[in-house]
Amino acid sequence: MLNTLVHGAPTDAPPLVIVHGLYGSARNFNVIAKRLSDTRQVIAVDQRNHGESPRFDTHTYPEMADDIAEVIEAHGGHADLLGHSMGGKATMQLALTRGDLIRRLIIADIAPVAYNHSQRHLVHAMQGLDLSAVTTRGEANERLAALIEDERVRAFLLQSLDLKADPPRWRLNLDVLDACMDEITGWPGTEGVFQGSALFLSGELSDYVLPEHRATIRALFPQARFAKLPDTGHWLHAEKPRDFEATVDMFLSA
Repeated sequence: MLNTLVHGAPTDAPPLVIVHGLYGSARNFNVIAKRLSDTRQVIAVDQRNHGESPRFDTHTYPEMADDIAEVIEAHGGHADLLGHSMGGKATMQLALTRGDLIRRLIIADIAPVAYNHSQRHLVHAMQGLDLSAVTTRGEANERLAALIEDERVRAFLLQSLDLKADPPRWRLNLDVLDACMDEITGWPGTEGVFQGSALFLSGELSDYVLPEHRATIRALFPQARFAKLPDTGHWLHAEKPRDFEATVDMFLSA
């Protein structure tokens, strides 16, 4: 089963399961999860090939959905679900195939469509970093800066660098993520309809959820509502965590 970080104790409310995006981990949501756990149990997962979860040779959305289903079934069999980016696609896949497991769904800055962009350059930058030559995150950051200009992206990736391991390692199955990139940026064309409440929350400055995606979203999620966080991009939960948290809490409590 996936590695999980559990915050808070079970309550009368369904637990909230949080599913991170590509190159992320459960720890990305630590502060948000802890604050939301005041009123419910919150379970953040490390997806397959990420963090401390098992490594596999494949990385498809049906497989990721099955992984999440196993976590939900181990925590009572019914949950609210929050997924960001790749994690949002995995949660949509689960909602369309096992909607009985989900009460409410929050999809953060992603649509059920194939994208043309690739994140392979980030894999290659991490693979190219000589971990034997760095002893601190600061040194790793300086070396990555030659290939990754955005300091925020470098900081995000470096959360998955384990310098205490012997030898140091990335908490990511980089070879498999590279090989499966087309599947990750794609969409399996899953048929089905999720009839429950769904919030599609996007960053105002992001181009991941466009007006032309809404018809596709509504066909699969007829109860979908849409909201934007002002002055945020794709990593909206990191850019404005308190606004993100308040929006999630309001939707789940309505």
